[in-house]
Amino acid sequence: MLRTILILMLGLAAAAAAPRAWKSADGSRSFQGSFVARDGRQVTIRSADGRIFMLDVEKLHADDRGWLDLNHPAGPEDNGEPKPDDSAVFDTLNFGDNRETVLKKLKQSTVVEMAMGDAFLGRLGLNGAFRTKHRVGDLHGTLFFEWSPAGLMREVSIHTQALPQDSYNGRLAATWREFITLMTTLYGQPLQAIDFPKSADLEDGAFLASHLWRLDGGGSALLGSAREGNSYMVVVRFTQQTIEPLRIP
Repeated sequence: MLRTILILMLGLAAAAAAPRAWKSADGSRSFQGSFVARDGRQVTIRSADGRIFMLDVEKLHADDRGWLDLNHPAGPEDNGEPKPDDSAVFDTLNFGDNRETVLKKLKQSTVVEMAMGDAFLGRLGLNGAFRTKHRVGDLHGTLFFEWSPAGLMREVSIHTQALPQDSYNGRLAATWREFITLMTTLYGQPLQAIDFPKSADLEDGAFLASHLWRLDGGGSALLGSAREGNSYMVVVRFTQQTIEPLRIP
């Protein structure tokens, strides 16, 4: 079952309860964390190392959902929320969605928000129009899309804000490490995992992947870094393509 990415690391400082063990829906993975809050279909958890993140309640084991319902039941305002789409790639977006559907889903999202007014959408399109509400590390992410000739979504990427080269091995590397933790929690161990790409290896307009995950519903997720002019960013790409790991002799 494809794990919907409704999760993004938060910079919260809220007090948390005593830590407990949490498990994935199928029971194959577990982690220690403290309950912080429940909001709609998400629960906020502080991990043992102090990171705070949000998880879709439906992605937790039945025992954990029962514990939440007993100790932190959803309020009446949460009962009408739609169930998450297990085939979704990012938030509620699916490969094959057309632009109109993508825009409608993004406007209804609890994960992203508009970074510009509606007037700009007609002129500039969806690329760069929405950003994550919360930060990974200390950086927000902005959404970019690729479309098939028929106008259907075949890739969605999260680009962190662009920073100069002197931030590459500091803030950007820290955000890259946060993404590794997040993606591994969602998708398990990557098929490929190498070091953070060196900034000197990035050509203008280039993306270099360090990590690769296979999506259960088809397609691939890649994590790496990219360069645009003199600016650098961390990028997560969700693509309909089946990307094979790089074979190193």
